[in-house]
Amino acid sequence: MNKAELIDSIASESGLTKADAKRALDGFVAVTAGALKKGDKISLVGFGTFGVSARAARTGRNPQTGKEIKIAAKNVVRFKAGSDLSAKVN
Repeated sequence: MNKAELIDSIASESGLTKADAKRALDGFVAVTAGALKKGDKISLVGFGTFGVSARAARTGRNPQTGKEIKIAAKNVVRFKAGSDLSAKVN
């Protein structure tokens, strides 16, 4: 499902117009990104938790040449599914 299909689904499920659903989705994405950038966690009970964890610098290998390369440290976004979401998927 891409963004346009998600907006269509949200609009039909909630009774919102497509424009309102798009604004709501864009707002959710913006607020989530801002909170994660500050280092906060976002917990949606039953759905899951978004968080940030640090990935340490490490040495990797170029698959074409086999030469070692340095991979810089960075922060990565993590998502842990909640129990309700896990139950609905399985």
